[in-house]
Amino acid sequence: MYWETLPQWFWVLYYLILLITFVFTVISIYKNKKIIISFIAMLFIVTVPIISFIQSSSSDREIKLNEYEFFIIQLQQGELWSVYSFLGYTFILIWWIVFLYGVLRLFFNRPSND
Repeated sequence: MYWETLPQWFWVLYYLILLITFVFTVISIYKNKKIIISFIAMLFIVTVPIISFIQSSSSDREIKLNEYEFFIIQLQQGELWSVYSFLGYTFILIWWIVFLYGVLRLFFNRPSND
């Protein structure tokens, strides 16, 4: 059975972002920085794509819907997997905000060598 799907560039970007996030969470854990939030982010990075892939491949998905449209419909219906995925993506976004805030704070709070 063939379904509609998102463009290939989207999937490359999606998995690249997940890979980069995974690498930075490992680095954060290794450096003992934000260990708990990084571990939770790592858990979501691994589980959310697997759960989303399994559910998007299910027979419940209409042929004319791509993964994003199916996800939004399932989220509106309150399906547990889509709520979990939404919370996971939101947590990963929050992790990036916290991570970049820490990096920028380090960068801009360096003492000057004047």
